Amino acid sequence: MNQLISGPCGKMRSPSSKEANVFHGNRVVAHTGVAYPIFQAPMTFIARAPLVAAVAEAGGLGLLETSSADLNVTTHEFTAIRKATDKPFGVNLPVQMLKRDLDEEKAIIAWLLDQGIRFVTTSAGDPSRYIEQLKNAGVIVYHATATLHGAIKAVAAGVDGVVVEGAESAGIRNPDEIHSFALLQAVRENVDVPIVAAGGIVDGRGMAAAFALGAEGVAMGTRFVASAESPVHANYKDAIVAAPSAGTLITDLPPRARFRGLKTEYAIEAHEGRRERRPTRSVLQDLYIDGDVDNTSGPAGESSGLIHKVETVRQIIDDTVSGFWREIDRLAALRDPS
Repeated sequence: MNQLISGPCGKMRSPSSKEANVFHGNRVVAHTGVAYPIFQAPMTFIARAPLVAAVAEAGGLGLLETSSADLNVTTHEFTAIRKATDKPFGVNLPVQMLKRDLDEEKAIIAWLLDQGIRFVTTSAGDPSRYIEQLKNAGVIVYHATATLHGAIKAVAAGVDGVVVEGAESAGIRNPDEIHSFALLQAVRENVDVPIVAAGGIVDGRGMAAAFALGAEGVAMGTRFVASAESPVHANYKDAIVAAPSAGTLITDLPPRARFRGLKTEYAIEAHEGRRERRPTRSVLQDLYIDGDVDNTSGPAGESSGLIHKVETVRQIIDDTVSGFWREIDRLAALRDPS
């Protein structure tokens, strides 16, 4: 674990660079062993070795995705991350996707525990499916949820923390979701475990706002898609940077889900029912690999309008941390400006 030392608080002052980059008493930092309570979202295909390792090296928590439910892919990416960094990172287990193949699911869980991983997030399903096995092995488990009910249920199941994802977020969504400003407060009122806020956050200002609402960490997805180390095509990154504040669109995914992505001609036509939604795998190939922005709708959160350039992961994390402390000092000065 990293040593925990105090960051700036109280009177308005100019903290040293060392002070500005530490989080005293932060439970997310204690659980993960990382320097900064900043998670990289475990996005399908994107959250693999190049991005995860870069986030870990920069002091955040990289999360390896296992959405493919393919142990060969997971093993290859995990090994590549371990070769690239000796910093802590975690693994995400999407319950609904993994349990489609019970043999593969068992193999991935058993393999994961053999690797000595100490931090896991669960998502897209009931965390109780894995919680006993993971906790018995000494693994810290956070569960990702987009509802108050889901957060309460996850805590009752025994998770150590929750990733609370507001409706601003990219990708597949639940139609009953609420946005982060209200959701974070509701969850904080009802649970006492650490909260990692996800949805609408790209910088230190958003991180400070999330902490004010009860979070002890943040997760960023769209911001890291538009990073130098993200493995997707440059056209996709550029489209995120070019997106205005209303540059995303929600389309229906029958029977019940919804999808938030970039507002392209394809997305508008699909939203209006004038075009059939394409299979996910073909979109991944055409957009992520080939860079066809116009005939796809790449996952993108409402935060797209706050992203103004493609930057390295280290620059993103460093700027987020320094911006966070700048906002904390600004707010502290309201109480005592001396």
